[in-house]
Amino acid sequence: MLASFSEFKFFQSFRIPVEKGDDLRFLVQFDESYNKSEYVEDATLVDISVTGLGFSTKSRLSVGSDLTISLNFRKHQIELSGIVVRSFSQSVDDEEIIYGVELDEDKKLSKFLQAYIMSFSPERLKECLIQSALKEKYTKASDGFEMFSLLLSLFKDITNFGNKEGFLDNMVEEVVRILNATRASIFLINPDSNELEAISAMGVEKDSLKFDYRLGIAGSVFTTGVALNIDISQDRSRFNNAFDKKLGFETRSIICYPIQNREEKIIGVIEVLNKKNDDRFNVEDEKTMKVMALVFSCVFHDYNPMSEKSQIRRFSAPSDRKHVIIGRTSHISHLRNTIIKMKDLDEPVLVSGESGVGKTLYSIILHEEGKRGLNRCEIVNCGDKDIETLQMKLFSINEEENVFLKSRGGTVVLKNIEKLSDAFQSKLFKQLTNSRVEGAVYTFDARTIGTTSVDLGEEVDEGNYHSELFEMFYRAYVHIEPLRRRQDDVPLLVDYFLKAECKREGLLLKSFSEKAMQNLMNYDWPLNIKELKRCVERAVLYNPKTHVITEVEMENSAAPLLDTDVKKRIFGDLPFVSDFNVALKDRLAIVEREMIIGEIKRNNGNKSKAAKEMGISREALRKKLLYSQEILDSLSNTNNEPKVATLTLINGQKKAA
Repeated sequence: MLASFSEFKFFQSFRIPVEKGDDLRFLVQFDESYNKSEYVEDATLVDISVTGLGFSTKSRLSVGSDLTISLNFRKHQIELSGIVVRSFSQSVDDEEIIYGVELDEDKKLSKFLQAYIMSFSPERLKECLIQSALKEKYTKASDGFEMFSLLLSLFKDITNFGNKEGFLDNMVEEVVRILNATRASIFLINPDSNELEAISAMGVEKDSLKFDYRLGIAGSVFTTGVALNIDISQDRSRFNNAFDKKLGFETRSIICYPIQNREEKIIGVIEVLNKKNDDRFNVEDEKTMKVMALVFSCVFHDYNPMSEKSQIRRFSAPSDRKHVIIGRTSHISHLRNTIIKMKDLDEPVLVSGESGVGKTLYSIILHEEGKRGLNRCEIVNCGDKDIETLQMKLFSINEEENVFLKSRGGTVVLKNIEKLSDAFQSKLFKQLTNSRVEGAVYTFDARTIGTTSVDLGEEVDEGNYHSELFEMFYRAYVHIEPLRRRQDDVPLLVDYFLKAECKREGLLLKSFSEKAMQNLMNYDWPLNIKELKRCVERAVLYNPKTHVITEVEMENSAAPLLDTDVKKRIFGDLPFVSDFNVALKDRLAIVEREMIIGEIKRNNGNKSKAAKEMGISREALRKKLLYSQEILDSLSNTNNEPKVATLTLINGQKKAA
C-alpha cells in the first residue's frame, strides 16, 4: 500500500479524543534494531478509532516504523501492531510530535472500543457523535497545511512509482477502500476508436470495459467536464445498464470525476461504484474524489492524444475534421458553449442567421456532439420546389421515405423552415406535438432542429407563420452573427479553407500576403462564409504555382476572386447617382435609401431594429424612404425613363411593389 494513501486515510478519519481521566493505559514499543525493541517512555494517547490512533511524544520516530501497542482499560487488555504513517506538531515551537498510526484491523479492537465508549457520560457521547457527523476538513489553517503535505506525499509516490507495473491498480484499490465502495475504474479516451477504455479496474476485467465516449454517466462527465454523484434508484434515466446486463452486476450508486492533462483537456474519468451500506456517496466522498481526480490528472499529465479519425474536437486538428466551427471571437466561444448546453436536449431548436453563416453546419455538430450522435441525422430543405418530394420526406408513412421515421433516436434538420407552406406548417406542428406520423404504425423519437434566415417572430406578428410551431422551436434558440461582425475570424477561416483546398488539389500549402489578408478582412462578405470559401477556392485555382497570393481582385478584372455582383443582386443598381446633372442632395438621398434598404436586409427585414442600429427613429426611417422614392419617381418622369419600381422588403427579400 502506498504511504501517501495511508496518510490520507489517517487524516480523513474521525478518531475519538482520549481524556486523561479515562484510565486508559497505553504502551508503545518500537523496533530499534535487529531483535531489539524499546518502549516510548513519554507516549501519551491522543485519539483512537478502529483503523488508527494518534499519540504524542518528544521522542523521534520515522514514518514507516513498525510499532507494537498495548491497550488496557479496566478488565480489557489487547495488543496490536501498527505502522507510523504521519508525523506533525501543533505549532512550530512545539517539542512534542504527534504520530499517526495505521492499525491492523482486529475484531478485538472493536470490542475493546465498545467497552471504552460505554463508559462515557451521555454528554460526552453526544459531543463525540456531533463531532463525527459534522466534522469538516480544511476548516482551519493547520488542516490546510495537512492537506498540502498529503498532496506532496502523493506527488512523491507518483514521481517514484508512476511508471511501475501495478501502480495504477494499487491506486484504484486504495480509492475503493477509502470511499468504502465496491468497484472503481479509470477510463482514458482512445481518439482513433472514439471510445473510453478502462486502463485499470477493480472488481471487473478491464478489457471488457470500452464504449462510445458519449454513453452513460462516464460519457456525460467526459463530454461536459461536470462531475456527477448519482443514486441510480432516483435518476435511472441517466444510467445505461448495458454493462450491468453483460457483466451480471447491479449498479446502485456512481460517483464520477473528470481527469485532465497538463493542457487542461479532459482525457478520461475515474468512476467509483456502489457505496457500501448506503444509497449514494456523500459530500465527504465528493471532496475525496476531487483530490483523487487531481492525483490521477497528475499521473496522466503528459497524455495528449491526437488523431485524424477522432470525432472529438479537442483530440483532432480542425483541418482534419469534416464538421468544425472555426473562429476565436467571443461570439464563436459562445456558440461552442451553446453546443455543450444544448447537445443532449430533446427539445426542438431554432437556429437563425443570414444565408451562408453556417446554420446547417452548427446543427450537424449539435447532433454529432450529443447523445443522439450515434444515430442518423437527416437534412431536409423546406424550400424544395418539388412539393411531392417534400411531402414524402416529412409526412410519408413509409419508414424508408419519412425522415422522422428513419431518424429514430437521431436528429432531423429542417433547413429554411420559414419556406414551408401554411398547410405544411400546421401538419408539421401536429406531427411534432404527438411524435407520430399520421397513418403510421409507430411513433418516432427524433430531435428537430430548424434553421431560418428571416425574423420568424416578425413573420408571426404579421400573420405569415404558424404561431404555435414558432413557439415550439423558439424554446431553444441560437443566433449566428454574420461574418462582417466578426472580422477577426476571417484569417482563421481563410487558413482552414486554404489547407482543405490545397490538399484537395494536391498542391503545397499557400498563404495570402498581409495586404491581401487585410483586404479580405475589410470586405463585408454579403454571402458570409459561403462566399469566403468560394473566394479561397478561386485563389487556389487561379494561382497554382504561387505560394503567396498577393492580390485580391475585386472589380475591373476578368477573373475576380470576390463576386462583387453579389451586392448588385442584393441591393440593386443605383440609378442617377453618376448623373452630374442631378443635384447632390438628391443623389445623396438615393444613396442613403440603398444604405437603409441594405441595413433592413441585414436585419432580416426588421425595420425597427435597422433604425435602432442606424441611430434613427422608426418614423425617420419611413420618411427617408418616402422622400427618396419621390425623388426617384420625379427623376424617372423628367428623363422619360421607365418609372423606378417601388421597393419593399418582404420576408427579408427585395420585391417590386
